[in-house]
Amino acid sequence: MKKNYLFTSESVSEGHPDKVCDRISDMVVDTYLGAEPQSRVACETLTTTNKVVLAGEVRGPEIKKDDLIQKVRDCIKDIGYDQEGFTYKDATKIESYLHSQSADIAMGVDSSGNKDEGAGDQGIMFGYACNETDVLMPAPIHYSHKILRLMAEDRKSGKLKNIEPDSKSQITIEYKDGIPANVKSVVISTQHSKDVNQSQVRDLVKPYIEKSIPKELLNNLSEDEIYINPTGNFVIGGPDGDSGLTGRKIIVDTYGGAAPHGGGAFSGKDPTKVDRSAAYASRYLAKNIVASKISDKCLIQLAYAIGVSKPLSIYVDLFDNDEEKNIHVENLIRKNFDLSPRGIREMLGLNKAIYEKSAAYGHFGRDPGSDGSFSWEKVDKKDIFTR
Repeated sequence: MKKNYLFTSESVSEGHPDKVCDRISDMVVDTYLGAEPQSRVACETLTTTNKVVLAGEVRGPEIKKDDLIQKVRDCIKDIGYDQEGFTYKDATKIESYLHSQSADIAMGVDSSGNKDEGAGDQGIMFGYACNETDVLMPAPIHYSHKILRLMAEDRKSGKLKNIEPDSKSQITIEYKDGIPANVKSVVISTQHSKDVNQSQVRDLVKPYIEKSIPKELLNNLSEDEIYINPTGNFVIGGPDGDSGLTGRKIIVDTYGGAAPHGGGAFSGKDPTKVDRSAAYASRYLAKNIVASKISDKCLIQLAYAIGVSKPLSIYVDLFDNDEEKNIHVENLIRKNFDLSPRGIREMLGLNKAIYEKSAAYGHFGRDPGSDGSFSWEKVDKKDIFTR
């Protein structure tokens, strides 16, 4: 494995069109789970100029369409959109085509008699952790998220003016001997009001680089390698500038390309869908393994078949060429963790309305909440892996 290299990851803000869709889809999940924890939801959202469309399948309590549409408007308002081409007000039309879940899917997934609850679909899921940051996430994606999250917080509070909701970041880090050594470049593209020019946008945004990235990583960053709105004007943005869809930012949602991805998106899916719940469980395992200090980084893969409760395979890579230790950790996982869909949900407390806040700035590397959110980020099982 290479020890000296450049690696780049990107993030997008909550106002990015795809993230608007993820937020709305996860709001739908939370609405149903909040009313009935065993609800089933698969919701896709489309946004474009003054239009939002919901589609998908649900099984649970009756939620009035008008109530759901109002919650969509609440999401848009909280993100910060009140523009000519996209607003929380009536000028943006909202349509819902949610309908009942297929009985054939329900038959394969539900528990009955002696049959345990099966996975909601086939697929492979990956979890990853490394000791590059205090939250055990890869440095490029962690700092890319942080820049945009801090910008959004200040924009919403009124501290950061003339910056609009749609933005993106990208950070390239130089690794020496496998360790982050220097930030080589930073790219930030942000929507802004027509009242500021690009020089003013740069002055507004640049301080968030120093607020987000440790000083020792910035010592060799050249001013010429800080790219802020490199294409120039960015007044028209959000769903008015580009259409958005749920589930199109799966690398942003996970590890920024530093680890494999099984291909399944998270947002809009209730936790019976292993695309979501098993990816969270994989991260939980990997993070606790790295937190135990038996390895600097860890990759976990789980595989499932629709209607089958147990994982078909468990793969562990500790990146240290110690096959015996890898097998030992795999055996510890099999012995101590129930990785059936039901077991994962019970272990992590996933049948709760906790998903809307995960829709932006990454599903991993977040602080576990008192409401049960980001429970997969706890390191309460690390002692299991201590040799």
